[in-house]
Amino acid sequence: MDISEIRIKLMDDPNDRLQAFCSITFDGCFVIRDLKIIQGTKGSFVAMPSRKLTDRCPRCSTKNCLRSRFCSECGVRLEEERASKNNDGRAKLYADIAHPINSECRDLIQRKVLEAYAIELERSKLPGYICMYDDYGEESYATLGEDSEEMLEVRTIVSISERMRNAPGKGALGGSPEVLITQVSRPQSAVGFRVPQQIAAGSVSNSPMLRGSDSRVAVMNRFGDDETFGDGLM
Repeated sequence: MDISEIRIKLMDDPNDRLQAFCSITFDGCFVIRDLKIIQGTKGSFVAMPSRKLTDRCPRCSTKNCLRSRFCSECGVRLEEERASKNNDGRAKLYADIAHPINSECRDLIQRKVLEAYAIELERSKLPGYICMYDDYGEESYATLGEDSEEMLEVRTIVSISERMRNAPGKGALGGSPEVLITQVSRPQSAVGFRVPQQIAAGSVSNSPMLRGSDSRVAVMNRFGDDETFGDGLM
C-alpha cells in the first residue's frame, strides 16, 4: 500500500486542540477525507473520520446521541450515562467510519500525516500561501436570493439610512440618531444592522426578519456619545 498524497487544512486557532483536517490518498486511486490531527497530552495524534453513536428513544423510537438528556422528537428525559465504556473507562461516543485494522498500518498513517502537517505549518508562513485541501466551499457564506424579503429589506434600510444621513438637520444632539437591532432566534445565530431611529418602530419591527414571539430583540439608541439600552420580545 502506497500513500500517494496527503492534503492538510490548518485550523485558525493555534490554541485549539483540533489542529488540522487532512485527506489521504492510497495508490493514487482511493481517498479518505476528514482525518483529524488533535493535540493530546502526549503530543499530536491522528483521529480517523467518525460519526456520533446513537440509540433509540424507548417512547417514540427516534435516534438520539448517547449524551442527549432529552429525546429530540418527543422530549422524554433520557438517562445520561447510556454509552458503553472503553478499556480505559471512557464513554464510547464515536465510531470510526474508516480505520486501519492493525498497528503497523495505523503507525504508518500517523507518521506520514504528522510529517505532512509539519511541512504544511512551514508552508503557511510563506507569502501567498494557499491551502490545497478541498472543503467543497463549506466554509464560504451563502448569498441571499435577489428577490428574497431579507435582501429587499436590507436594500431598503441602506437606502433610507443614506438619505437620512445626507439630509439637513440631523438631530438635536448632533449626528443622526440610530438604532442597533439584533435578532437572536437560535442560541448561536444573530443578525444585526443599524437603521435610523425614525423607522425603527415601523418597517423594521414589522419585518419578517424580526417578527415572532421567539425573537429576542436588543435595541441601542445612539445620540452622539450617550447610549441607552433596552431589550424585549417582538
